[in-house]
Amino acid sequence: MPPIRVVQYGVGPIGAGIVRLMLEKPDLHIVGALDIDPAKQGKDLGEVVEAGRKLGVLISNDAGAVLQAGVDLVVHSTTSYLAQVADQLMVCLRARAHVISTCEELAYPFRKHPQLSHQLDRTAREHKAVLLGTGVNPGFAMDKLVLTLSAACQRVDSVQVRRVVDAARRRLPLQRKVGAGLTVEEFRAQVAAGRIKHHGLPESAAMIADVLGLPVEQFEESVEPVVASEMVRTESTSVPAGCVLGVRQSLSARGEGKEFIQLKLEMYLGAPQPVDAITIGGVPELTLSIPRGIHGDLATAAIVVNCIPAVLEAAPGLRTARDIPMSYFPGLLAFASAR
Repeated sequence: MPPIRVVQYGVGPIGAGIVRLMLEKPDLHIVGALDIDPAKQGKDLGEVVEAGRKLGVLISNDAGAVLQAGVDLVVHSTTSYLAQVADQLMVCLRARAHVISTCEELAYPFRKHPQLSHQLDRTAREHKAVLLGTGVNPGFAMDKLVLTLSAACQRVDSVQVRRVVDAARRRLPLQRKVGAGLTVEEFRAQVAAGRIKHHGLPESAAMIADVLGLPVEQFEESVEPVVASEMVRTESTSVPAGCVLGVRQSLSARGEGKEFIQLKLEMYLGAPQPVDAITIGGVPELTLSIPRGIHGDLATAAIVVNCIPAVLEAAPGLRTARDIPMSYFPGLLAFASAR
């Protein structure tokens, strides 16, 4: 099997982690890199992602030029909002490249962006490409893992998922994303403006509801601050008492006067006892708990890279985590020989 020619689109912290992991797979050949940051453009990708060596790949902002050389797959990791990245995705698909994106709204876009979902699916099919949105959350911890566990159920009546993340152990951009260091007033203003929240809970709930046949009609989502009772210091920031450590976010998916799905996410500095926990009410009732939780940055890179062989074999079109088998693979050659 010839090496898979890959372009990395977006070289932020998540993109850098994905690149470093792809370098461990001899079947993947990184042939290009794209980023809108002028400070990164023209620099060697290996230096920017701190790979310990130069890769001979210069970061560019010209997607057309990078993609015209012939690319099998684009790994896309830029922003959370599907409308903002749709043009980027279209350019890749029209170049007949498969795309795996960490855009949270792409993980299950059919309810929030029905028209755009149709356009992306049509473009992917026309150019015989696969478009997949995935990551740790959404894309795995609060949806795919639920669906996998539900395979052992004869009947599913309800789903509860709780994810607790100690943001002090995560990258600085994520700490800022959850509002760490803001006053409560600043936090609430940012929430009202749509700039602070974890994106993906509605997507996860919709995926669960549609796959499991739960008659969900509406989503109720809340975002509240977690406030420091004393000074909290991390390697990258300090938060005084009375200021915000992060978010406590929840979503209730309801229909027919009942709550069918409850998703709870706590992501703040110093969160005790991190965990990923799932409870499925039904026959039988099932509970799964992962002490210390799933490390978001490491798992996102792993999920993206581990999905590559399945994406290469999938039928063209817009796909989601519900459609793609997920497991660790040591390399594409090993994957091919095992089939």
